[in-house]
Amino acid sequence: MNNLQRIGGIAALLESVIYVSAFLFFGLFWDYPAGADTAVQFAYLAENQLAFSIVNLVMYVMFGVLLAVLVLALYHRLNERSPILSQLAAIFGIIWVALVIASGMIAKIGLATALDLSTKDAEQAMTVWRAIYSVVEGLGGGNEVVGGLWVVLLSCAALKGSQLPKLLNSFGIFVGSAGIATMYPAQVLTEIFGISQIIWFAWLGMVMLKPSKA
Repeated sequence: MNNLQRIGGIAALLESVIYVSAFLFFGLFWDYPAGADTAVQFAYLAENQLAFSIVNLVMYVMFGVLLAVLVLALYHRLNERSPILSQLAAIFGIIWVALVIASGMIAKIGLATALDLSTKDAEQAMTVWRAIYSVVEGLGGGNEVVGGLWVVLLSCAALKGSQLPKLLNSFGIFVGSAGIATMYPAQVLTEIFGISQIIWFAWLGMVMLKPSKA
């Protein structure tokens, strides 16, 4: 059990690193010409296809794999004292894992499909790419309801069973609530959830890496 908790703690820390890396990449290096014409946009996507695909692989697929490990570790940590809440949290955690990984796969294949089509009909290709990107955002990018529910439920389970620091659990409820609030289409809510979850993942990881008192 202690080994699983340590592995879960490492996974949580890596999740925070992935979040920070994504913010840095899109904030400092990604300069997508959204206001340019279709040909220029696809030229940029084609030129940066490898980098964009790698970032999507890390942001979604690797994030999802690490998340699966963390969901399992937290379930085992919380289940004994808060069985119902921890099981409910694990369900939403697993759903979030599936959505995040699916988002990454759809984005990778969708970009390749749109770029291939752009050589024949750029306007149609842009329509396809926008539709695909909307699906990606809906599943795991701009909508964080499922992830928010997971964080809220496991924080409540941890509070009930006194399994994690109370301040961390209270912060987790705030983080999760911000995620649930992203059902309202406001970019600031997604940013609040993302930034606050960096702190939450890092804090949680450090707690899980501490030797168990049991």
